[in-house]
Formats: sequence, structure tokens, C-alpha cells
Amino acid sequence: MRTYPRNSPQAAARIVALALIADGHVCSSEERVLDKLDIAGELGLVPTQFAQIVQTLCEDLSVTHATFEPTAGRIDAAILATLIDEVDDPILRRKIIRLCMAVTVADDYLADGEVALLAAVLAAWGPTLKPAATRRDRLLLGLRTHERTAATT
Repeated sequence: MRTYPRNSPQAAARIVALALIADGHVCSSEERVLDKLDIAGELGLVPTQFAQIVQTLCEDLSVTHATFEPTAGRIDAAILATLIDEVDDPILRRKIIRLCMAVTVADDYLADGEVALLAAVLAAWGPTLKPAATRRDRLLLGLRTHERTAATT
């Protein structure tokens, strides 16, 4: 299995690619979501690069004889852990989860393979993901800091 630099667009795209093929095929509704959300662009890639990463992933799974039964939701746990561990940036993780969810629900059906992949990603990253601060939260924090500063002067 190829490796990509930690937190690289390629490492992120490979996880989304896993979600894309997790049910055993890529349908037209999933392709429309790829285009509509500009998933490649979201990850810092051009569409042809994303397509190449999907192809490379399929080749790697085939060549390494990795256990991959999309309909049963099985990919070798060690390989999956390695791929998931290539991303540790919390912001990138949230983006990947959002994109994986969009791809997996595109056809209005969650196959076992998609559920298993999402569960593995969320189990690996879930406890460490913190919600992104909203603009309102940042403004309130700024006001509180300003109020404390003004009160001490």
C-alpha cells in the first residue's frame, strides 16, 4: 500500500475514496456529489488527481491482496488504521468526515461497507474532534477578553 505524507491532500482523498468504493461500486449520484461539492478542490486536488487516487487505491488493494469485501464492509483492519492515521489535523479530519458522509449518502442508501468505514473513521477520530468555533463563539470570547482587560485598567 502506498503511503502519502501526513495530512496531505492525497492522504485525505484516499479516505474519501474508500468511502466512495465502500459499497462496491460508484454510482451516478455519487459522481454528481463529487462534482457538486468539488470534493477534489475541497481537498486541494484537481479532479483528475482525485480520480487517480481512487484508481491507485483500487490497484493497491488488489495488488496487496488486502481483504476488501465492500458489501460486507471489510477491509484489513491494520491497513485501514494506517490510512486513517495518515491524517491527524483536526480541521482536515472534520472536512474528510463531512465529505465521506456526503459521498456515502448520495444514493440515499448506506451499505454495510459504508457504515463500517464511517464507524471506523469516527471511532478513530471521534473523541479527539472538537466542534469548530462558530463566529458567534469567537466574538463572545473576544468580548469577554476585552471586558476582562477593561476591568483591570
